[in-house]
Amino acid sequence: MTAVNSSVPPPAAAPAVPGDAGLTTGVLARRLGVSPMTLRSWDRRYGIGPTARTGGGHRRWTAADVATVEEMCRLTATGVPPADAARTVLGTAARPLLAAADAAARAPAPPTGRSRAAGALPLGDVRQECRGLARAAVRLDAPALEKQLTAAVERHGVVAAWHEVMVPTLHAVGRRWASSGDRYVEVEHLLSWHVSTVLRRCAPSAADPVSPATGCVLLACVPGEQHTLPLEALHAALGRAGLPARMLGAAVPAEALDAAVRRLGPVAVVLWAQESARAAPALARDIAATRWGMKGTRRGPAVLLGGPGWSPSQPAGVLRPAGLAQAVEALRTLCTAG
Repeated sequence: MTAVNSSVPPPAAAPAVPGDAGLTTGVLARRLGVSPMTLRSWDRRYGIGPTARTGGGHRRWTAADVATVEEMCRLTATGVPPADAARTVLGTAARPLLAAADAAARAPAPPTGRSRAAGALPLGDVRQECRGLARAAVRLDAPALEKQLTAAVERHGVVAAWHEVMVPTLHAVGRRWASSGDRYVEVEHLLSWHVSTVLRRCAPSAADPVSPATGCVLLACVPGEQHTLPLEALHAALGRAGLPARMLGAAVPAEALDAAVRRLGPVAVVLWAQESARAAPALARDIAATRWGMKGTRRGPAVLLGGPGWSPSQPAGVLRPAGLAQAVEALRTLCTAG
């Protein structure tokens, strides 16, 4: 368990805001793709939390708070320990981002005649590629999406392209979808499809001659879980790193996963859970306890948990990478040792 960072100063008294101002923790968690428990933990441990209150005393996340926690998410997703990330976002590195967020919150609304295709998505402080990608997505310009996503992977690599180009744009679409009813669903679907297409090209199976006997990394969503893009990003990054992997995809039944583990004898199994309702600690424990081979040389897989759905108190003996880069390095170490 990470110790509380004693260098973080206690938050100042929260200013009062109107009852409809700011975001609740639940709404913000859905927008960022993290669990409410994670946000509350960062608030309790590091002082990164909502700074305003409604007249009734309910805490709310302001624009500056959202900018801070988005930077925290970005850093931890790249493998930075939460305590180090908190020191960064609460220090001088966070000030330009917070100033930009405050300025954006005070800026007047754009004229109603402004082109939606030019800046319809709330991107914030991101790479320039994200803005071009967002414009192409809103226009439903599939060729442009394909070209820009491919260029991002070739220019930055899978890990950086995922964290710094794909994820911010996907989150922007998700935020606009959540705030606009059923609008932008087609934008999210098209963007997700092309992100998936480009990621799958990064790890061609024909270049992976590994046999079941040599072991590999097995990737699967827990039963009922449909969010596969983060696993597809990991699969692509493993392919670029020359590490053999098998992707089972969405909503893998427990029986099927058990059969695949026993048939392949993988070095490691990665289980993804986006929502806490889907997380399956018992399944993770069962896979970690699986053994095969001759008596005296029996071995089993390492189990890595991915996604915001897992509780911080994960089962003993499993690994919990903080982000894509850390997952790749952990799996590289396991494959090399194996």
